[in-house]
Amino acid sequence: MILKRYGTRLHSVRPDFDSRALTEIGFRRDRRLSLGAEDFAEEYEAVETLELSANADGPVHDRAEQELLHNLEQALLRVEADAGEGVVVIESAQGVDYPKTRDRKQNQIREGRNRLYFHWTVDPPLRVSVFRRRR
Repeated sequence: MILKRYGTRLHSVRPDFDSRALTEIGFRRDRRLSLGAEDFAEEYEAVETLELSANADGPVHDRAEQELLHNLEQALLRVEADAGEGVVVIESAQGVDYPKTRDRKQNQIREGRNRLYFHWTVDPPLRVSVFRRRR
């Protein structure tokens, strides 16, 4: 399960990564779980913190960015699967260190024509922590 802090509560969320959105790396509450931050801190302890990033490139702007977001989402879902009984908490904070897609354009000559080639990255990385129940 993936959790994200909204105010003083942590809510379960699902990735909502969309290259056409203003905030490409987003999350949507799924209303499966909601815990107060204090209750969560009493019940769970951090086991591991990870920084997730992804790369993609290609000749079509939107397709390359979609591939980047798909790669990042797959990395996040792998962390969730590996957590097993634990939970994954999105640690990146809006307005502080929230991940953003960044592109770098490169001119290439293809078939005698000048074409753009796009290189996409995530900067800063998406920071997540894996938590397990205290024993």
